[in-house]
Amino acid sequence: MTAEASQAGSEEDSAADGGRPLRIALLTYKGNPFCGGQGVYVRHLSRELARLGHRVEVIGAQPYPVLDEGYDGLSLTELPSLDLYRHPDPFRTPRRDEYRDWIDALEVATMWTGGFPEPLTFSLRARRHLRARRGEFDVVHDNQTLGYGLLGDVGAPLVTTIHHPITVDRQLELDAADSRRQRWSKRRWYGFTRMQKRVARRLPSVLTVSGTSRQEIVDHLGVPEDRVHVVHIGADTDLFSPNSAVRQVPGRIVTTSSADVPLKGLVFLVEALAKVRTEHPGAHVVVVGKRPAEGLVAQAVERYGLEGAVQFVKGISDAELVDLVRSAQVACVPSLYEGFSLPAAEAMATGTPLLATTGGAIPEVAGRDGETCLAVPPGEAGALAAGLSRLLGDPELRARLGGAGRERVLRHFTWARAAEGTVARYREAIARSADGDHGGSSRSAPPRIPGRSAPPRIPGRSAAATNTDGVYSESRATC
Repeated sequence: MTAEASQAGSEEDSAADGGRPLRIALLTYKGNPFCGGQGVYVRHLSRELARLGHRVEVIGAQPYPVLDEGYDGLSLTELPSLDLYRHPDPFRTPRRDEYRDWIDALEVATMWTGGFPEPLTFSLRARRHLRARRGEFDVVHDNQTLGYGLLGDVGAPLVTTIHHPITVDRQLELDAADSRRQRWSKRRWYGFTRMQKRVARRLPSVLTVSGTSRQEIVDHLGVPEDRVHVVHIGADTDLFSPNSAVRQVPGRIVTTSSADVPLKGLVFLVEALAKVRTEHPGAHVVVVGKRPAEGLVAQAVERYGLEGAVQFVKGISDAELVDLVRSAQVACVPSLYEGFSLPAAEAMATGTPLLATTGGAIPEVAGRDGETCLAVPPGEAGALAAGLSRLLGDPELRARLGGAGRERVLRHFTWARAAEGTVARYREAIARSADGDHGGSSRSAPPRIPGRSAPPRIPGRSAAATNTDGVYSESRATC
C-alpha cells in the first residue's frame, strides 16, 4: 500500500493487514522528538500507523510531540501540564492563576519536595480525558507513563510500551553519586519508579523494544513473562541513508547524549578522545545534545584540555542531523546501558561505521563485533580509544562495517516493521477485551495513594473547587 493510498483511506476501508482500521489513542507524557527516545518513538510510530490505514490521535504533554504532516489519520491533542521544567526557567514556581485543579497542586508539591511528578500527573489527566471520550478509541497505547491513573477503566483496552525499566537509570545514578546528599536527592527524584513497578505488574499487555529489555522488565518490575512482547523499533531508512555528496570530515566522531547522566557513558568517550589524539591529533567529537555546565563530563573536558575538540550541538533539524552523521568517520555509542539504541540504528542506516559498547541491548541492534560494528565493553575508556584509533586509521574497515551495518538495519530495524508488529498486539488486546480477559487486573480499582486523604489545597482556591475524580514521579525532565 502506498503512503498516498493509506492517507486517503476511510474507516470503511481495510487497513494494510486486511483488518478494519483502528482508532488509536497514543499517550506520551513527554514528546520532544529532538531529545531522548520517547519523542522519536511517538513521531515515527504514529506516522507508520497512519500509513497502514489507522487513525492515530497522539495525546501528549509538554514538550509537545512534533508529528509528521500530510496524514489525514494523524492528529495531536495537547494535554497541558504546568510545564515546570521548561527552558529557560526550569523548576519554576507557577503563578497563582495558573493552577486549575488539585492535580496541578500535586505536580508543584512533588517538584518542591525533590520528586519528578510528570508520569503520575500526566496519567491522572489522561484518565480523566479518556473517560470523557469513552467509545471514541479502539485501543489506548501508553508510551511508558506507567502512572496510577492508567489503572482501572480508561475506556478501551490498554497496551503499554516500556522501553526499559527506569530502575536501571536510578541504580546507575546512585552508583555514581559521591555524597550522602546526592544519593538522597537521586532517590527522591526517582521515587516515581516505585509507582511504575506497581503499575507494570498489573498491566495486561506490555510491548518492549528488545529481548534484553524484556528480561529486565520481568526481573526488575516483576511483570509476568507471558505479558511482555518484543517489537523492535528502527530507523527512518529513507532519511538516514548514505549520501556520497556529503564530505567526510577527517577525525570526526559523532555521538548522541540527550542528558549528562552516567547511563550515556559520555565521560568515557571524552577520556578515550584524549588518548586517541596522541595518535590522531585531528580527532574530535561532536555530541548531539546539550553542553553540561558542570559534572563529570565538563570536568573531563577541562582536565584533558579538550575544549576545542569536543563540540555540542542541539536543536538541529532532521536533515542537519543526518548530514552530521554522514560527515563523521566514526559514530560512537559509549553507553553503559541502552534498552535499544536508536542512535546506533540511525548511524548504521547512513552507512557510517559504528563503534559501540556491549551495554544492555546494544549488541541486539549493532550486531557482531567485526561484522557490522566494532564492539567494546562498557565503561572502559581504553577499549573505546583502541577502537576509535583502529577505525580512524583503516578506511577499508570503515567502508566494510558501514555497508554491513546499513544492510543489517534494512533487514531488521525499520519503523514500518515496528508499526506492523504493534498493530498485531493491538488486535490481540482488543480480542482479549472482547472475550472478557483483561490480563488479570487492568480494570480493577486504582491503589490508594499512601498518605493521601484529600486533594491537595490549591493556592487561592477553596477545597470545594478542586477536582476529586482521581487517585494519587523515565529520564531527566530537561535536555
